[in-house]
Amino acid sequence: MIKKGVYAATLSILNENSSLNVEETIVHAENIINKGLHGVFFFGSTGQSQLISMSEKKELVSRLPLSKLKNNFFLGTGFNSLKDNLEFIKYSMEYDFNTFLIMPPAYYKGNTEDGVFQFYTKIIENIPKVKIIIYNFEKLSGFKFELNFLKKLVSTYPKNIIGCKDSTYNLYEEVKIKDFLMFPGDESKLLRGLEIGCSGCISAIANVTHKLAREVFDDFQKNRPQKSNEKLINVRHTFDKYNLISGLHSYMALKNSKFKNLLPPLTLLNSSDQKELLKKLENLKFNSNKDIAA
Repeated sequence: MIKKGVYAATLSILNENSSLNVEETIVHAENIINKGLHGVFFFGSTGQSQLISMSEKKELVSRLPLSKLKNNFFLGTGFNSLKDNLEFIKYSMEYDFNTFLIMPPAYYKGNTEDGVFQFYTKIIENIPKVKIIIYNFEKLSGFKFELNFLKKLVSTYPKNIIGCKDSTYNLYEEVKIKDFLMFPGDESKLLRGLEIGCSGCISAIANVTHKLAREVFDDFQKNRPQKSNEKLINVRHTFDKYNLISGLHSYMALKNSKFKNLLPPLTLLNSSDQKELLKKLENLKFNSNKDIAA
């Protein structure tokens, strides 16, 4: 059961032949949880979900229950097809995963509220026990959840629509729904979100800011002075200057070459941008040997 906390949209690690390295992907997730995160979401946009096959996703899901941290693992679906979403959710629930981060189908322009409502309705009608974290990311899906529409979904399906990852940032300051989990998708908004009643964050850059983000969360929960928030925000804003997936993999690959593989059309940063990123992070005293999970 997901609860308040700091979560990463975890990275997927690939083999040289571009297949998913299931073992290393799980090991990375375990490492960053052990470094401070409350949990991770596999197969979000940061995990290259739209580019990874159904069979590879199923293989990873089948291996997750073997981990001691299985209760800290959650899943995105990353499929446009309703049928694929249903197939993946049903398969995952056989392994006792019932909470899913689900974005509306992308690609086709002109998504309407009626159409998106039907998309979630069909998932819930087919799988009544599913728990859904709405993924609000207009830049990727082409659809922006408005406050009243989100309220309609939650009021219609209160047992199923349990939270929202807000990466469009038009909701996290406005939603006030009892027992509803609201996670901004950017840890630079973590403290502000907590102050106004949000549940934490689900972030790409938490793959490397896990320690700082957890300190901010814990200091807030324990009503202590904030000592890490400024650095956390500055690191996030530094990564924001680049494609987040490219930047993360380029940065992580400096310590572990297993992170250098990406699925096309994604690429690592060019050498100039990589050096620039590293220099900026060094200026912030954000040291990879200290702050990245091994």
